[in-house]
Amino acid sequence: MILNLDPQFNPFPNQKSIEFKSFLFSGGEPHIKIENNFNTSDTITVTHRLQSFNDVGLLLLTIDALKRMGVKTINAFIPYFPAARQDRLMAPGESLSVKVYAELMNNLQLNEVIVYDPHSEVTPALLHNCTTITNYTFIQKVISTLNNNVLLISPDGGALKKIYKVAEYLGGKEVIECSKTRDVKTGKLSGFKVYADDLQGKDCLVVDDICDGGGTFNGLAQELKNKNAGNLYLAVSHGIFSKGLESLSSYYSGIFTTDSFNSIEEQPKVKQIPLATILQ
Repeated sequence: MILNLDPQFNPFPNQKSIEFKSFLFSGGEPHIKIENNFNTSDTITVTHRLQSFNDVGLLLLTIDALKRMGVKTINAFIPYFPAARQDRLMAPGESLSVKVYAELMNNLQLNEVIVYDPHSEVTPALLHNCTTITNYTFIQKVISTLNNNVLLISPDGGALKKIYKVAEYLGGKEVIECSKTRDVKTGKLSGFKVYADDLQGKDCLVVDDICDGGGTFNGLAQELKNKNAGNLYLAVSHGIFSKGLESLSSYYSGIFTTDSFNSIEEQPKVKQIPLATILQ
């Protein structure tokens, strides 16, 4: 059975959902009351899209409530694991944030924690009983709507290992490697490089796990065009899009993402592929 804490997110539509009510107390604390309309001997999977610390809090409270109801086997499906990008210390005084979130989850002693396309190998290494779902099917669905001869573009060194696995899954598609420079103190990006002399007008699909503000992909798009790229497309597993989609849409003919982080209103150049169709 499934308990979907986000009413707009249903990654397992064929499973029966558990009813509940949630609200915030006047002090800002989340609260939940789960309806007793299920067999507590069943395995329960709790799903949530974590966009704030209150979302994390609601997830923790939900699992505690299920345990107090007598549920023995509980899974959590957290498609976008919070702070996954904060997986190493860049400067003194920072927190190793992903470890903090992972320890909160580990304390729950869950049967399984399922994460979709984690940012790096650090997240599943820190989480107990973690199962990861790759982006292979997502990228396959994206390419099925495009020119099958599209080049796969790795935006930086961090994406290289995963994109070559995607390319292998897709039958050995060609990969173009790229890089960038980031100032760890300011976050400013510069020095975009595409390691190909001439892309010969071929269409290009930039593949990555997360798009936040979009600076990486805007800077890369300019350099790809300087190398004679054709149409540009972007596929990101987790679309945060904190600065909107207007700037990205000026560079990319199509932007593809899942509903792992939030739900996006329909836009001409944006296609959101539900995780429910990918998990099938």
